[in-house]
Amino acid sequence: MTSSPSKTNPVRLSIIVPCYKVERYLSKCLASLVGQTLQDIEIVCINDGSPDRCIDILREWEARYPDKIVIIDKRNEGVWRGRWDGIRVARGEYIGFLDSDDYAEPDFAERLYQAAGEADADIAVCGFSRVDLDTGKVLSRELCREREPFCIADDPGRIVELNGAPWNKVFRADILKGMHDLTEPPPVLDDLMFQLLAYLEGRGTVCFVPVSLVNYMVRAGSIITSVSEEQVDAVYRAFVEVHEWYEHDEAPEALMQALDAAAFLHLGISLNYRLSYNRDVDLRAAVDRCTRYLDEHFPTWRHSPYINGQYARINGPSFKRLLTSSRMYKLGLLPQFLGAYRTITEAAHFDIKW
Repeated sequence: MTSSPSKTNPVRLSIIVPCYKVERYLSKCLASLVGQTLQDIEIVCINDGSPDRCIDILREWEARYPDKIVIIDKRNEGVWRGRWDGIRVARGEYIGFLDSDDYAEPDFAERLYQAAGEADADIAVCGFSRVDLDTGKVLSRELCREREPFCIADDPGRIVELNGAPWNKVFRADILKGMHDLTEPPPVLDDLMFQLLAYLEGRGTVCFVPVSLVNYMVRAGSIITSVSEEQVDAVYRAFVEVHEWYEHDEAPEALMQALDAAAFLHLGISLNYRLSYNRDVDLRAAVDRCTRYLDEHFPTWRHSPYINGQYARINGPSFKRLLTSSRMYKLGLLPQFLGAYRTITEAAHFDIKW
């Protein structure tokens, strides 16, 4: 692994950009970052053994912006290891992320950093747009509703409403530098596992910038994404390891219950939804297996204080959708529910992420 010449002065924000087979999109991503209104930032780019021209493009941008671009050139190990490599060298007070095929609005860094500082927050979260790559059409805007800040230690259930990706968030640097690692990161839902470990390490304030500041590019066919049973196995193992870290750190009961609720949402609903696109899978059998798994490892999901009518009324649409899906699940109607949902989203070419 090689990296740019060492820079030692601290900066306000480090933005980590993993790069693999994105030569077509990388320059637009980098242009959006070097043009940020917040000047005191660094852009840590990880060339994850990409076989295309990514490293050449990165070197070109580094030559133009040597004070902003930091390059880590390494063998391919996947985005999980790449992010950790970036975290190790990051000099920022806060650390954020951006996928290399997406791009940010010019005030992305400034507004997140300012919001985090004003709230003395561990994590700041902004809204984002899902944009069709071919047409430029905005498919949806998410996390753009006004939300009150919350403290993870006081109301950990609120972590369930956060999207399972780090690219619309900034984290206090010492949280990421001190959090636990996984021995076997899964090939899917690795973003979610990363965040769950961050929530365990940093239990302070989460604040919001309810404006779309990230453009998440949706490639043709990417809304319909299936997973294999082998990938599901890997996710199950990783979620158990996350659970073990929560137990190891003696996470309070409320945070453990929030983890159980997140497990139901992302395994019981989201992962089974993706699995439903695999025609070789018996979905009802997969749901039965998931139920046994949840009962064994995340048992409070059935009577979660964060999946009920009162909590949904207080905290809004995300929890109302979760409550509806949990009722369908417990009634044994999840396959039919997901089938109807798929029909609607395919007809409308629009996907509401759970």
